[in-house]
Amino acid sequence: MLGLATVLAFSSCHKDLDLRPLNSNTSEKQYSTALGYKQVLAKVYGAYSLASSGGTSVPDVSIAGISDPATTDFLRAFWNMQELTTDEAICAWNDPILQAFHNMNWASSNIFINALYSRSVFQITVANELIRESTDEKIESRGLKGSESDIRNFRNEARFLRAFQYWVLMDAFANPPFVTEADPIGKYIPPQISRAELFTYVEAELKDLETLLPAAHANEYGRADQAAAQALLARLYLNAEVYTGTARFTDAITYSQKVISSGYSLKSDYKTLFMSDNHLDNPEVILAIPYDAINSANYGGTTFLTCSAHGTNVTDNQKYGIPGGGWLGNRSTKNLPQAFGDYSGNADKRALFGPGNLEINDVIVFNDGIGVYKFNNQTSAGTTPPSPNGVLVSVDFPLFRLAEMYLVYAEAVLRGGTGGSNATALSYFNLLRARGYGNNNGNVPAIQLQDIISERSRELYWEGFRRTDLIRFNQFTGSSYLWPWKGGVRTGTGVDDRFNIFPIPASDLLSNPNLTQNPGY
Repeated sequence: MLGLATVLAFSSCHKDLDLRPLNSNTSEKQYSTALGYKQVLAKVYGAYSLASSGGTSVPDVSIAGISDPATTDFLRAFWNMQELTTDEAICAWNDPILQAFHNMNWASSNIFINALYSRSVFQITVANELIRESTDEKIESRGLKGSESDIRNFRNEARFLRAFQYWVLMDAFANPPFVTEADPIGKYIPPQISRAELFTYVEAELKDLETLLPAAHANEYGRADQAAAQALLARLYLNAEVYTGTARFTDAITYSQKVISSGYSLKSDYKTLFMSDNHLDNPEVILAIPYDAINSANYGGTTFLTCSAHGTNVTDNQKYGIPGGGWLGNRSTKNLPQAFGDYSGNADKRALFGPGNLEINDVIVFNDGIGVYKFNNQTSAGTTPPSPNGVLVSVDFPLFRLAEMYLVYAEAVLRGGTGGSNATALSYFNLLRARGYGNNNGNVPAIQLQDIISERSRELYWEGFRRTDLIRFNQFTGSSYLWPWKGGVRTGTGVDDRFNIFPIPASDLLSNPNLTQNPGY
């Protein structure tokens, strides 16, 4: 496991926790006040939105072969593995290690796979530190009477963030190393945990936290509450058959419905979910990663998602709030826009595409492929927020939103889960289509399973779901579903099932004799 890095210089802003953890502290000094605990909680959250300490060039996660700390940003690393491996995204950058994602020929030495693995491990490490220091015994021994409730809340939020990262590792790597606050610090070699055992652990943590976290809507923006725990449980149960071999669709219905009943509603204008003021008056987002161009500068996150999708057209880039941006990187294969039929955006307003050719004759030609303009650094009023260089953006990224819960419910019903109804599933499905079309023109009279995965692509594209969705539908590997350049072939080709799981990075196998590589690598 990675050791703790220097505490983040976490600057305050309207989207952040309004905290500044201190450098060069002993643990007894840092944890001598409730504010000290909250400062460390800021680091646990900050590890999601900062690729380096305080947004500087000093990386929290150092990986041999990676000189740009932005590459180790959680969202950027997660997105690369969830989207570039699918029909929803392909990159024009001529880097064979990055191209391995869409070609589906990666190996355990791939540094970008190591980026997500190491980031997740790091975030678990910083969460364990706070959890370890916030036991009732330590709170009492430090004379923090009167602050117990707040500190226990911080501890529970850290437990949620740790559970989320263990879900990431379980989904991507299946059998990662496992360590909690109960394990010793220092020269400790963590054991490997099986995917099924990790599922049980994450499930138990989230079910415990379901009542311990603040109620839905009761926490500060960008901080976890009970609805976040329930949403992750719903996602966990939807994929349980992949993770454990045992379907849990009834539980997916139960927990998605809990979130749906918690007072969330769809934001009326889909595109504003992904604009720079999406933290304001947003009734749909359950938990987001906040990004701020001034106070938490990071070339990963939504800066990466926005700038990498644009070319060199200055007028176009100004329109999307990145006058200095345009990295000629990511765009989509034809399968994503064609899922909309008419992908002009005139009918279904969720079709937020830019220019480009449907056919990709040359992977490293940016205009081959359709631009994806979903993330937009302008506000819903059409203004551009401050940015020091016209590149860094302030768009928050939704980790969980109500639309996903509607689709979880609908799919779980169609897969045979009990406790829901086909009529309600159809109504949730059509609510998303009505929002997209602005009327009932897109509503359908009935739905089948294939309609669900198609609708998930239309609703959730570029939000980090696609790889997991295709695996659940048995369409990721093999040849039953193809897309351009799948397997490195222009028309697409089937690949070996071992690619459903990523390899444990070779560097960790060398340093941890307890680890066994995933099959096929």
